[in-house]
Amino acid sequence: MAAVATETPFHVLAVDDSLPDRKLIERLLKTSSFQVTTVDSGSKALKFLGLHDEDTQVSVHADQLDVAVNLIITDYCMPGMTGYDLLKKIKESSSLRDIPVVIMSSENIPSRINRCLEEGADEFFLKPIRLSDMSKLKPHILKSRCKEHYHHEQHQQSDCNSDESSNHPTNNSSSDSISNSRKRKATDDEILPQTTRLRHS
Repeated sequence: MAAVATETPFHVLAVDDSLPDRKLIERLLKTSSFQVTTVDSGSKALKFLGLHDEDTQVSVHADQLDVAVNLIITDYCMPGMTGYDLLKKIKESSSLRDIPVVIMSSENIPSRINRCLEEGADEFFLKPIRLSDMSKLKPHILKSRCKEHYHHEQHQQSDCNSDESSNHPTNNSSSDSISNSRKRKATDDEILPQTTRLRHS
């Protein structure tokens, strides 16, 4: 009997130093059919993502992780590394910058929200997080997937174009010679009637 192909759920990494908040976000994400991993600090999130201390500069591409991460949702206020610091680290990493990042905060401070969005956050949620917020996550994941697919296609097209461009010069030269011969034939036809008239006179 053939196995039925099931769609792999999107994997979200949730970062929050508060245990009750972590439990809440985990429950909401699972209710919305996401696969969830929770950690309690920004440094643990980076470790999970394969991005360690700056001294070691070890970086693992998101697709090479044991479990690929499709989106990161992090609290803003955390001891040590804040959600904003974590966001900056992710966006500075060439291997992780395409992962969508959502920031959560219990404080509605416009300057903080704008700063996070300017730094590359895809969304800013105010706590308490609600189930309705979960519906806003999937579009960001799909958008990042499309972006990756677009970059991949562009790369393939550029390879094809470089192959085609190497063939173009010969084609152009042959078409030019054909058009030149046509031009010569046309001028010959234009001259002939004049010469025949001269003979009759």
